[in-house]
Amino acid sequence: MSSDTPPQTDRTESRDQSDDSESALQTVVDQLSEVADEIDLDPNVVERLSHPNSVYEVTVPIERDDGSIEVFTGYRAQHDSVRGPYKGGVRYNPSITRDECVALSMAMTWKCAVMDIPFGGAKGGVQANPKDLSEREHERLTRRFTHEIGDIIGPMTDIPAPDMGTDAQTMAWIMDAYSTNVGETKPGVVTGKPMSIGGSEGREGAPGRSVALIARKAAEYYDWSLDDTTIAVQGFGSVGAKAARLLDDWGADIVAVSDVKGVRYEPDGIDTMAVPSFEEEPEAVTDDADEVLAPEQLFELDVDMLVPAAIGNVITKQNVHDITADLIVEGANGPTTHAADAILEERDIPVLPDILANAGGVTVSYFEWLQDINRRAWSSERVNNELDQEMHAAWDDVRTEFEQRSVSWRDAAYIVALSRIGAAYDARGLWP
Repeated sequence: MSSDTPPQTDRTESRDQSDDSESALQTVVDQLSEVADEIDLDPNVVERLSHPNSVYEVTVPIERDDGSIEVFTGYRAQHDSVRGPYKGGVRYNPSITRDECVALSMAMTWKCAVMDIPFGGAKGGVQANPKDLSEREHERLTRRFTHEIGDIIGPMTDIPAPDMGTDAQTMAWIMDAYSTNVGETKPGVVTGKPMSIGGSEGREGAPGRSVALIARKAAEYYDWSLDDTTIAVQGFGSVGAKAARLLDDWGADIVAVSDVKGVRYEPDGIDTMAVPSFEEEPEAVTDDADEVLAPEQLFELDVDMLVPAAIGNVITKQNVHDITADLIVEGANGPTTHAADAILEERDIPVLPDILANAGGVTVSYFEWLQDINRRAWSSERVNNELDQEMHAAWDDVRTEFEQRSVSWRDAAYIVALSRIGAAYDARGLWP
């Protein structure tokens, strides 16, 4: 146990006093340190896990449609591979940074371990706004980025997937560029591909499905009838829309959904199938709505459950006291800052963390990778059944730690993850 780690009684106070401008990387490192103390994880392993194995920064020059050359910056962070190949998304976003990629790669390591999937964590991307790229430019950017990182990715080394600003078509271009370079078709180099070239049934909707599954499990745990549970969902993209529609089908009352333009609020319940998701029609959630609230008002709604499923760091020390929901299920990656998390814990508002709730994406990515390696496709029924089983098993593991240790749900999920990673390091050893 590290001697300079604050004792348990000081942690909440320390987090509560921290500034909400904290970086995503600092949040993940702080959480690692706290939970490592709880389980007495070898401090040498903690030190190792506090840093990525490697971070690559590359320049990505492309020819724009007007004939001009523009140079973009790309990253690939590989955090840890003690349990298996690196795994993580590729995002195209003008604000992406090295530290953000490192933080997200660390979170992927925990997420894979929570689900007991034999992968480690990675994350990457390019500082580019996909809205400013034509389809031809998007393809050129993707193929050139693949060329630049081609030596560090592969079916048994590092397996990218879609993320913010990328999609199945992006993955198809990565697969084709990589396969062309190695002289052999390698569908397992990426997941989240189109079905025609080795993609998996159920992959696109998997993160939203897992959010809905964990939300239902949480309702059961707290003896709520789902039929009487009111839910607000921030973000109506692939995660938020899928989760909302499943929970709606299962009887919950989805009373609010939002996008960047505002909140569609219907106290008697929304017909979620009648509201277009971002993929179906971008930024159309509030079109024809009877009542539209400002985006920030979503957190103020008196609902049983809040599902932040848009972007990271949206629940902060500045707005956390506005939240009146009784429970939060994190659909996005890192939607709650470290300081806000401490305040929610003080207020006895349970938070089901992202590394459990939205882990359906990486789980079905693992299924897709298995199908590619074995050249044998699974039915949608098998994918969903296997996903449900894996999510229920992970829930049981996290719930056991939550109950036995009297910790938060987030700490319980970290305990499950870090215990498995620590065991792997015990078996393999730390290379001197």
